[in-house]
Amino acid sequence: MQPFKFPENFRLGTATAALQIEGGDRNNNWYRWSELGKIQDGSHSVVACDHWERVEEDIALMKQLNCQVYRMGLEWSRIEPQQGVYDKDALAHYRREIELLLEADIQPLVTLHHFSHPLWMEDAGAWTNPEVLNWFENFTRVVVEELGDLVAEWTTINEPNVYLTMGYILGTWPPGVENDKPAYFKGASHMIAGHINAYKLIHRMRQKMGFQDTKVGVANHLRIFDPKDNGPLSRFSSWLHGHLFQEVFLEGMSLGRIRFPLKKHPSIKPGKYLDFLGVNYYSRDIIKGKLNPNTLFGELSVKEGAAVNDLGWEIYPEGIYRICEKYYRRYQVPIYITENGTCDSADAFRAKYTYDHLAELHRAIEAGIDIQRYYHWTLMDNFEWVEGVSARFGLIAVDFETQERTIRRSGLFFADICRNGGVKAAAIKTYLSGE
Repeated sequence: MQPFKFPENFRLGTATAALQIEGGDRNNNWYRWSELGKIQDGSHSVVACDHWERVEEDIALMKQLNCQVYRMGLEWSRIEPQQGVYDKDALAHYRREIELLLEADIQPLVTLHHFSHPLWMEDAGAWTNPEVLNWFENFTRVVVEELGDLVAEWTTINEPNVYLTMGYILGTWPPGVENDKPAYFKGASHMIAGHINAYKLIHRMRQKMGFQDTKVGVANHLRIFDPKDNGPLSRFSSWLHGHLFQEVFLEGMSLGRIRFPLKKHPSIKPGKYLDFLGVNYYSRDIIKGKLNPNTLFGELSVKEGAAVNDLGWEIYPEGIYRICEKYYRRYQVPIYITENGTCDSADAFRAKYTYDHLAELHRAIEAGIDIQRYYHWTLMDNFEWVEGVSARFGLIAVDFETQERTIRRSGLFFADICRNGGVKAAAIKTYLSGE
């Protein structure tokens, strides 16, 4: 392992989602999913990390980690608990949180939709209902009116492909529908149009406020799909997985290009609708061809003998380089790593995971790829969707009974990286010896 230093414009920090850390809200689709007993470890979203009541404490922890940037979410169900009715206290709470971040010299990147929304929206079909374009635009307008003078950088939607796959194909997330391909494609078209409308609206509103520094993008979940062999079916299935899981979203949300089999929404025009490319990278899939259209003609597996995390995901650092290289060449905009991290309850390999992925990013920057942000997933252990609180991704350990926070050894390593703008030889000796 060798030390390395990032350029001056590279910023490091952490990422969270509102529903996963705040606790207390009972008006969202994940509260209902928890009430139905759908969380694997029996935990509940209503508890989470109690961040809603502990904002000051958690920002102080970010300062201890030397975070320069922070990707945070807004809980739609708090802000608009009933359709067309907006909670001024909730908006004031988020405004105060952002003010505290800025006072701590931590720049926020604010996410508008991160898998969670109000029950009135869920009951109306959520992103499969064409009316969602009006709902999301109205929500965006209210949020930017309240927070736009403080926030320059925005993520409209987090991982639309994951949201639709888990909710409408696998059925393990709300609303729990299985193998509904029409709903998947309808939702994809609406999420693409919703992002484009919000992109234009945020720019227009902040420009009227007198700001010229607005940056808007999407947090895209991007994976590597590698064929297990050179057979035509394995190669075709790998392409098909990539096309339907990520390419249709990337092309639509970035450039307004609607790819088969999506239907073009009338509001979508070709253009450029990204100021940065948000990349959420975790792993890759190995695909073996199989004559079964229900599995997109392939079986997904982990490479034999590969290192895996607690959830069985392959640890494949080279993938983050491959993703950045491929899509930077295509879109020619700065890249923000909006999520990257690993599930490691024992904190046995998180430090090395972080080093290996940051080393690949450094290599990519040296090769001329413009990567400007790294948001580690995640700040602290949280409610990790259907896995519940037992899936530990945090740089900070959380005791969910007492809500006590403790910075892990990997968190201390990350704090050292943030302080020094890279990895020093002393940090390698202290935190990575023996790993």
